[in-house]
Amino acid sequence: MARRRTTRVQSLTGIGVDRMGTLAAQKEASSDTTLKVREQNDRPLRMENLDTDVPPHPIALEVTATAISSKEDNSYLPFIGQLGLRKAAAAHVSRMTGDVTQYSGEKNCVITAGGLSGVLNTLFATVEPGEGVLMTDPTYVGLINRVKLVGAIPVLLPLEFHAGNFWRFPREKLLQFIESSRNRDGIWITAFLLSSPALPSGAYLDEEDWQAVADVCISRDLLLIYDAAFERLVFENRSVVHPASIPGMEQRTITIGSASKELRLIGWRVGWVVGPMWAMSDIQLVGMANVVVPVGIAQKAAQAALEDSDKDCLEFTKELQARRDLLMEELTGLPVGIPAGGWSFVLRVENGKEASSALMEEGVYVTPMTGWGEVHGEHFIRFVFSNEPCHRLKGIGMKVRAALKYSQVEPKTAL
Repeated sequence: MARRRTTRVQSLTGIGVDRMGTLAAQKEASSDTTLKVREQNDRPLRMENLDTDVPPHPIALEVTATAISSKEDNSYLPFIGQLGLRKAAAAHVSRMTGDVTQYSGEKNCVITAGGLSGVLNTLFATVEPGEGVLMTDPTYVGLINRVKLVGAIPVLLPLEFHAGNFWRFPREKLLQFIESSRNRDGIWITAFLLSSPALPSGAYLDEEDWQAVADVCISRDLLLIYDAAFERLVFENRSVVHPASIPGMEQRTITIGSASKELRLIGWRVGWVVGPMWAMSDIQLVGMANVVVPVGIAQKAAQAALEDSDKDCLEFTKELQARRDLLMEELTGLPVGIPAGGWSFVLRVENGKEASSALMEEGVYVTPMTGWGEVHGEHFIRFVFSNEPCHRLKGIGMKVRAALKYSQVEPKTAL
């Protein structure tokens, strides 16, 4: 029986990653069947998705293996997550604030089935349909879709893009932008959804940026939903600045954490929400109606990895920075935004879909960014460098230039 699509689904945009990932996997499979001994250079460069070739901390694998045969871990209970992981997550977020803000695993934390599930649950619990949620332009379309799914309106603040340089958060324009959204577009912004480093740009918000955000949140009584998935993956020894550490922000900051990025437990699907007590009961209530928690087997591993993550995360960051440095050298002269952290960057092109298709012919799989931004969207493509080591990335500049020969002219759209 054919039925109409609901309006909420009609508003969503495909993320593109799944399509490109399928095509890349098919290419890898065909290479396997046609070559008896596959050379490294014959494999496509998998730069379309957020998998990683760097394995998790060994302790996570050990704990997972033990938990598989544990009756205690073959359980939904507790519905808000195992207490050990809640305590570890709350302690971790407290430490990221410099212990300025103290969170309790019993009162201030709920475990979710991945970070994005935590984002969705938090949006459902704190934002009304029709209200505006401020995000950066560009932003991962999966986050934009979740704002739309709860009936809220994504309001995208364009980051400043300067080809061959780092992105900049336009803090001096923030208040004016919010007022303009209300006066011109009739959108009442009630919450921010921000991350640093940002996905997909790798933009980093420094202390002055976060202070500007805090000033607006406090003066306008706004909520900050802070996606901390890449928080410690920052380059050139940049410091971690957690917005809940700023005076006046403890009661209006909700932190979403994830084991997928810093801990590389992507397949474990574990996340957490840490925030003030006034918000937690409703977020927990939504969570019980949406997936509930990840499998118990995964929670013990995430706890173990998180509690022993400092050195491991530092080493992982060094590896990511080495890959970033090599890629920026390879792409010198092209209109790329340099990431200050995270594990992706974006390149400006004439047409994202055409550029991704052209790169696919060269064996480089990337994601077009249609729907990822209004200013920095369809004219950009995203490269992920978490899944390819440096020796495989060498020579990519030649492939990109060969594929995108038509895109050396600057796009005509105003950026």
